[in-house]
Amino acid sequence: MSMRAELVRLGLRWFLKPTGRTGVAIVRRRAQIGNFERWVPLPPAATETVRGALGGVPAWRVATPRSRSDRHILFLHGGGYVSGSPELYRHVTWRFAETAAARVAAIGYRLAPEHPFPAALDDAAAAWHALLAEGVDPRRAAFIGDSAGGGLALCLALWLRDRGEPLPAAIALLSPWTDLALTGASLRRNARADPMQNAADLPYLAACYLNGADPRNPYASPLYGDPACLPPTLIQVGSDEILRDDAVRMAERMRAAGCEVTLEIWKRMPHVWHGFAPVMPEARRAIARVGAFVQHHTGGIG
Repeated sequence: MSMRAELVRLGLRWFLKPTGRTGVAIVRRRAQIGNFERWVPLPPAATETVRGALGGVPAWRVATPRSRSDRHILFLHGGGYVSGSPELYRHVTWRFAETAAARVAAIGYRLAPEHPFPAALDDAAAAWHALLAEGVDPRRAAFIGDSAGGGLALCLALWLRDRGEPLPAAIALLSPWTDLALTGASLRRNARADPMQNAADLPYLAACYLNGADPRNPYASPLYGDPACLPPTLIQVGSDEILRDDAVRMAERMRAAGCEVTLEIWKRMPHVWHGFAPVMPEARRAIARVGAFVQHHTGGIG
């Protein structure tokens, strides 16, 4: 583990890890993100970024000079379903576009509690349908999602499969939240070790999104769905994360169902460490792994 990664862990623990005062979690999270967005590095000058709508959903279209016109990624951001935006990921989405040689559509799906389940799923489905309507070949497309967005990517895949609709060729999940029933042992086992997330916040965030829905509904918690016939999937998670078991158990269920799944547990990496790519070599390596995976399953290199 690099010294830069150790410094990031230390900084997260001291300056970012929530205190567990869940009553102000959403206000605090949105305020933090608003502050962070101002400091997120801009993509390189050669990056093409177009703001618009995709299926009526706000979206950022991102491409680099390496992006192929026939390879596409639908990117679903994290934030516990209550916060987050494509703007916050502008220093990451261009890296996926570069390493995967793809065009990325990062959507701003509606957030809870103002827009509870299934609003995020509805928006993700609308965006995917819009890409297909534009002529995107699903065999040369992938879903990428982090944290809640990782769970949402799986929910969308389950929803599409159950309706007999086209699926992407690959899915990549970064520290995914797959179990809103919160039954993973790592929520307790890694509560102290996780430098970024506080397990005490998750029941509140889940309740905001579910709004009374069953936490074991597979379109909200994909861990409880049957993953048979889902596309090849790459899952990356940090060893100390409270959501470690959300990733591990999802991979186990997918293997048992005959899916092609690769689980990578990165030692001591914080939640969605990919977001620290400007300063952490491990983040850049993880993103490169995702890019190679997407290329492999969407028509080869280049």
